[in-house]
Amino acid sequence: MTDAALRTPASPRLAKTLLALFVAIWIALAVSPWYRQDWALENVLVLVAVPVLAWGWRRMPLTGLSYICLFVFGVLHEIGAHYTYAEVPYDAWFQRHLGFSLDQALGLQRNSFDRLVHFLYGLLVTPACIELLDRVAPPRGIWRYVMPVSFIMSHSLLFEMFEWLAASMFGGDLGQAYLGTQGDVWDAQKDMLMATLGSLLAVAVLGPLGWLSPRR
Repeated sequence: MTDAALRTPASPRLAKTLLALFVAIWIALAVSPWYRQDWALENVLVLVAVPVLAWGWRRMPLTGLSYICLFVFGVLHEIGAHYTYAEVPYDAWFQRHLGFSLDQALGLQRNSFDRLVHFLYGLLVTPACIELLDRVAPPRGIWRYVMPVSFIMSHSLLFEMFEWLAASMFGGDLGQAYLGTQGDVWDAQKDMLMATLGSLLAVAVLGPLGWLSPRR
């Protein structure tokens, strides 16, 4: 696929299809979540982000690649919200359907779904960040590579602060479920690192494809 094809704004059909699919998945996962209050907290930003994306589609449409990446990330987030990130039963799924423990195979000592999603946040949201920066405040030279990663890092920091404030306000089991630290005092720092690594990988892949070159 050429650079021009990758950077073509998404068609109305694709955008509407992805939105409809996400709404359907959101409704399905909203039914009987494991912890209703935690599910509600996890969806605060979703209920802001999805309308903003829908509104922005007419004013500043993103490419199909960016919308698909955002859709995948949104679905993974909703899975985490349904079970809570610390209790997503991915390892049980592997054992039931594939006959082995993924955690044991990788030497993992904790539920690592949250780590995966933070990494994929950096990987899957970076294309949209590149597009937004290119249209609002186009960076030049090496900054075209640096700014998208910095953008993701700043978002990760703000989200960890939001988590901390929400957990401090609500406290108790709800606060612990929302934080999902699983006893790791360095959880926030590791989550931010994973998002940064995901963004670096996205830039490394998209750079050779021409995404980090100025639009013509």
